[in-house]
Amino acid sequence: MVPERETAARERAASGATASSRTRARLDQPRPPRRRLLPEWDPEAFGRLSERIARFLGTGRFIVWMTVVIILWVLWNVAAPSALRFDEYPFIFLTLALSLQASYAAPLILLAQNRQDDRDRVNLEQDRKQNERSIADTEYLTREIAALRIGLGEVATRDWIRSELQDLVRDLEERQDGRRSCTYGLV
Repeated sequence: MVPERETAARERAASGATASSRTRARLDQPRPPRRRLLPEWDPEAFGRLSERIARFLGTGRFIVWMTVVIILWVLWNVAAPSALRFDEYPFIFLTLALSLQASYAAPLILLAQNRQDDRDRVNLEQDRKQNERSIADTEYLTREIAALRIGLGEVATRDWIRSELQDLVRDLEERQDGRRSCTYGLV
């Protein structure tokens, strides 16, 4: 037999007759992507898109454009000839469009707020940890400064040495003056 056939025959014999029809999954490689019925989307991309929309909805530019569109809509449907009007006086279609816009805007704004809350929570946790480290560093430095002050209390400073030398000089001068007075008094 050829060596390739021998190894294939051994694998079939070892794994059983039913396993030979299946392909063996390799554990060192990722599985091939499966086909899905539902479309896939990146939640981060969708979140970023919702934040951009929410950011635009919160601007004065959006309010101005929305006001202009509504005014033009109403003017067109009031002043245009009857054959060209597409939404008569109660403006049902305009109400439907605004309701649809609001029904999409509210969840997008909430999604953007939730994402911002998550970012704020992470930033708050990082700030809290940084504050703890700063407090620990400050306490350490405070203890070190206190230890240095205690250590300096035992070290001779320049002013202390100067005052001690001045005291010694005065004592020596007094002794010398006392000897002079003794030698002058005996003569």
